Amino acid sequence: MKLNGKRVGILVEKLYEDLELWYPKIRLEEEGAEVKLIGMETTTYPSKHGYPAKADLTVYDAELQEWDGLIIPGGYAPDHLRRYTEMIRFVRDQHQKGALIATICHGPWVLISAEIVAGKKMTCFFAIKDDLINAGAQYVDEPVVVDGNLISSRHPHDLPYFGRAIIDYLARK
Repeated sequence: MKLNGKRVGILVEKLYEDLELWYPKIRLEEEGAEVKLIGMETTTYPSKHGYPAKADLTVYDAELQEWDGLIIPGGYAPDHLRRYTEMIRFVRDQHQKGALIATICHGPWVLISAEIVAGKKMTCFFAIKDDLINAGAQYVDEPVVVDGNLISSRHPHDLPYFGRAIIDYLARK
């Protein structure tokens, strides 16, 4: 298994896009990674399509852990995640230490709030393209974009590319 010993956190908040959380979680676990759902509280969060997810730990507890990467699914969850100073600080700190930060769909909203997209080549769901550009990123319309430790994708149809890019990146580290 390519990712034995790797630890990845997936940020969870209400109204996350189901496939964008569960597909990467399952794929990374299949490759041997330890994957934990991280929320503001250890509660059960409803998804957009009715498949709830319980956070394994809070962002306060996660801060104490060593993470190789974070994944930020889309849906409406990123709009809620970016409202919390601690969550934004956590993402920024993980980015600064060089951890992988992977976002899909509306996930880049969290990175915009963390002020880590300026000068980066990224993609996202087309509806937030202007937000990404206005934050200083170079937008490209591709299934997956890797720029340093940032990986981004547009929507659930890109999940095979997104998952493969995350696994390849983490396997090299």
